[in-house]
Amino acid sequence: MSESTLFMKHDAILDLVGGMAQVLRKQLGDRNLDNPAVIGIHTGGAWLAQHISRLLQLDEPTGLLDISFYRDDFTQIGVNPQVRPSRIDFDVDGRNIVLVDDVLHTGRTIRAAMNEIFDYGRPASITLVTLIERSGRELPIQPDVIGLSPPLGLDDHIKLNGPEPLSLEILHGARTTR
Repeated sequence: MSESTLFMKHDAILDLVGGMAQVLRKQLGDRNLDNPAVIGIHTGGAWLAQHISRLLQLDEPTGLLDISFYRDDFTQIGVNPQVRPSRIDFDVDGRNIVLVDDVLHTGRTIRAAMNEIFDYGRPASITLVTLIERSGRELPIQPDVIGLSPPLGLDDHIKLNGPEPLSLEILHGARTTR
């Protein structure tokens, strides 16, 4: 049986995302990555991507990925029963993509998202933005912009709830595959 602890509330998350957007804006400028397009990974990454896109004042619609069919472990954990279509309403070829997810854990979700993005075209670059980075990486994937890196136990899981209001909760003793 797992127990839950509220970790962060809506306003604090929005403040954190605002700071992340400032760091991202600077990184994009320093690397001369003009005309970025933002793509969020369903669900939490999509919620955050909307906020980041607004803060960066981008005209392009925010893309949405549901990577359920791209996961390398769906034969073990099954397909998410609420698969939603991915939506990228812009040309990916030659674009500087900002990929947003809520929690980076093993790296497998990000790998799946990049595989799907490449099915849409060949981006010039991909900048990874994650609200939470936690230990347990299984693939050599590192974020470019991080909100927080909280110390979590092996059996702890952190979850972004939303979309309105946003909240982060830690589930203690909740062994999950991510």
